[in-house]
Amino acid sequence: MTNFKTRVGVDIGGTFTDVALAHAGGLSTCKVLTNYAQPEQAILDGIQLAADQAGIDLGAIEQVIHGTTLVTNALIERRGAKLAFITTEGFRDVIEMRSENRFEQYDLNLTLPIPLVARQHRLTLNERMGPSGEVLLPLDRDEVEQMVQTITAGDYDAVAIGLIHSYANDAHEVQMAEALRAAEPDLSISISSVISPQMRELPRFNTVIANAYVQPQVADYLGRLVQRLKDAGVGAPVFMLHSGGGLMSVEDAAEQPVRLLESGPAGGAIFAADYARAHGLGKVLSFDMGGTTAKICLIEEGAPKTANTFEVARTYRFKKGSGMTVSTPVVEMVEIGAGGGSIASIDAMGRIQVGPKSAASEPGPACYGRGGQEPTVTDSNLLLGRLDPENFAGGAIPLRPDASDKAVASRLTETTGLSVQDAAFGVTEMVDENMANAARVHTVENGRDIEHFTMIGFGGGAPLHACRLCEKLGIKALLIPPGAGVGSAIGFLKAPFSYEASRGMFQRLSTFDADAVNTMLQELEAEARAFVDAGAKGQETETKLTAFMRYSGQGWEIPVPLPHKVFEESDSTLILAAFEDAYRALFGRTIDGLACEITNWSLIVSTVLPAVARAERHSNGAGANALRSRTFYDAAKRKTVEAQEVAREALTPGMTIDGPAIVVERETTTIVTSAYKVIGQGDGSLLLLRKEDAP
Repeated sequence: MTNFKTRVGVDIGGTFTDVALAHAGGLSTCKVLTNYAQPEQAILDGIQLAADQAGIDLGAIEQVIHGTTLVTNALIERRGAKLAFITTEGFRDVIEMRSENRFEQYDLNLTLPIPLVARQHRLTLNERMGPSGEVLLPLDRDEVEQMVQTITAGDYDAVAIGLIHSYANDAHEVQMAEALRAAEPDLSISISSVISPQMRELPRFNTVIANAYVQPQVADYLGRLVQRLKDAGVGAPVFMLHSGGGLMSVEDAAEQPVRLLESGPAGGAIFAADYARAHGLGKVLSFDMGGTTAKICLIEEGAPKTANTFEVARTYRFKKGSGMTVSTPVVEMVEIGAGGGSIASIDAMGRIQVGPKSAASEPGPACYGRGGQEPTVTDSNLLLGRLDPENFAGGAIPLRPDASDKAVASRLTETTGLSVQDAAFGVTEMVDENMANAARVHTVENGRDIEHFTMIGFGGGAPLHACRLCEKLGIKALLIPPGAGVGSAIGFLKAPFSYEASRGMFQRLSTFDADAVNTMLQELEAEARAFVDAGAKGQETETKLTAFMRYSGQGWEIPVPLPHKVFEESDSTLILAAFEDAYRALFGRTIDGLACEITNWSLIVSTVLPAVARAERHSNGAGANALRSRTFYDAAKRKTVEAQEVAREALTPGMTIDGPAIVVERETTTIVTSAYKVIGQGDGSLLLLRKEDAP
């Protein structure tokens, strides 16, 4: 971690840009609408607002940490560079053929994702490496020169190079890249042996292509951002949160932008994990709901679940396998199109559907009064009494209930015959059920029982919906941390500097080659430390090693944590025991008589997180004073209920109020349904407990 005292975290979302400024006097936060034309302008506006709240000069800021959806959006919207892909002869169609898996088994009109590179721009070299790195067919120098001429004549913005088995020997990729750089010094070039040096050509090719596709745009954006910050008086270094939940320099991010795919949501998982440790919670379901999407992540023993592959730009948003699989370290979560700006409609069968299309910040929900005509989740929450039209976003955005009423009436009630209230309830209930289903599937896929988890809710929309979600899932306890409305931005400030280096090296465990493994691990550690030292040189670090293993004949691997050490041949027994423990934990059994294989290795170097102060736990106490009485529609009771409105600051440690209640603050609103009670905690969190389970 860093010793800087004045740091700012900025998260650009689909609807709001969140800012969290840590300074000597505490934490100042704000939300501003995302500026799609100039994302950096919203950052500058938000930082200025937070600095004004804190009473500090912009020049006092010592560090800026940023997360962005720019990479994901560019891939989804196909707004990238004019790109060429160079691969081995015979493999140009790998990214179009994909795998044999059909994500919709019986759909005869299945729509597959269109490759980022059209076939005429996928070029081939007559060369070949073997899986152990041996040269089977040398790369001809004349062919390299001919390829350089083809690229130059094609007037490409970027080039991705992915040759077969380059993870085992990168000589041909490097030779091709050096020739291109000599001829076109300004050309953006990505090679798979740097971006994703792992087995399996489909995810490796996808990853290097995605990196090259967005690299010019991301480099331009980050360059503008750094310059605009300097012009505004913020001369501090800028760091990016990568998808794996750590910080990297802005220069490294510009070279490997594919690592930024889930940078914003990863900040939210870090935020939730920090409070899980503070409250001693071993099993946590983090629930992050913003203006455009909702994200759900498992956090166990204070650490979010991670993965080494991620799927982006799905053609069927909720269908696993319908997107482009990229191989990059990522905090594993399920994401659905359910946010405050998600648009409600009536489908061909007369049913209310919500999302994935969002009103975002431009024009925004109808109640924003910015030209939006479609009914959204925010409009529905407003009509159900869950939002105060005069105090939304601290009063910065006055809401118009009449506009919400008109949007719901014209688009939802005319075709269904429902009342406006029933239609609004249908919208919120559909969203909550979608999120509950996603949470159930995510926990079942990971072999967990969701009822034993505590939910931590954050993001502008989560506190509005989390209590109802807990009712649907049978979860007994819900934690809403302080600053929940800008949780991801606060999470940026809690992230370590880290880097995950990976390498494909296939070995049967029966023929474990310790010398080869040790040489490879030394290279991975040097690579990872170089990235970490760029932002945290001299700080204490820790190293985590993972081998990806499987039984022979299986099609996929599982991650197996191993001690970071110098291995000996006899350590094959230790590795086998670790694999069987991990396999048994995931599947409940091991398989006798099958050999074991290692396919890929991963090594993470990260700065050491400071110890988290344990929060003082309160489960009951004196009643809190209500500001006033309000009504809202309680979904479980199917009726409007009288609720007490309480200011969040009034819920000091131990102060309690029974639901139905509404807890208000500047960045969000927490709805406490009739089945729950809320208790203030020692660290400023709100603990919601089901009444029959509360002490």
